[in-house]
Amino acid sequence: MKAPAIDAHSVNLTFQTSDGPVDALKDVTLSIGTGEFVSFIGPSGCGKTTLLRVIADLEQPTGGEIRVNGMTPEAARKARAYGYVFQAAGLYPWRTIEKNVMLPLEIMGYDRAERASRAHEALRLVDLGGFERKYPWQLSGGMQQRASIARALAFDADILLMDEPFGALDEIVRDRLNEELLDLWARTGKTIAFVTHSIPEAVYLSTRIVVMSARPGRVTDIIDSPLPRERNLSIRDSADFLEVAARIRRGLRA
Repeated sequence: MKAPAIDAHSVNLTFQTSDGPVDALKDVTLSIGTGEFVSFIGPSGCGKTTLLRVIADLEQPTGGEIRVNGMTPEAARKARAYGYVFQAAGLYPWRTIEKNVMLPLEIMGYDRAERASRAHEALRLVDLGGFERKYPWQLSGGMQQRASIARALAFDADILLMDEPFGALDEIVRDRLNEELLDLWARTGKTIAFVTHSIPEAVYLSTRIVVMSARPGRVTDIIDSPLPRERNLSIRDSADFLEVAARIRRGLRA
């Protein structure tokens, strides 16, 4: 049997601060299968982003165990097993969109031809073909975030970690990018771990939704989505959608 893409067992993380220890994560146990789209939702400060950072080896747990593609997070990072999309696009204004996407490939030592080929393919996947020579300030906020996703896709990692990438965008742009992300997921088959504060976004995008409690962050519910993998925005009016949204809302209130 193929190992889970992400497998966490009793993960704890306690930060030591000048005011004493702060428990950010408590006994988090979770398994994410290859090709799943799993969203994390919970109140601010519940550890959603911290958990994503533990998966990415940007934070080290103080207890428990986590595996990414069967490896430690450190080994997975060195093996380039994942791409990371942050809340802000984080594009360098003095580099063209193409060169922003190429940046991790330059750091990894890919030759010029391979960098160009991978960057063009990644930009095509996010529907930014033809914008290679533009600069970030010439693109809308939504297009900049798509360029950020392209940068994470450029080295073709199996896993995409996304930390509330659409939170700062208006609802119309957010809806469009949600549709585009689902299409991208369907075409690439990547495993996606997605942090959000939006209940409709979590329900619309996910095969499973992980509900987390206020600090210390615990997993209080894991909801398997009854929605079909192929879905459009009209599904948000369906009874199944509304039922899952209501269950999440109850969990967050509890």
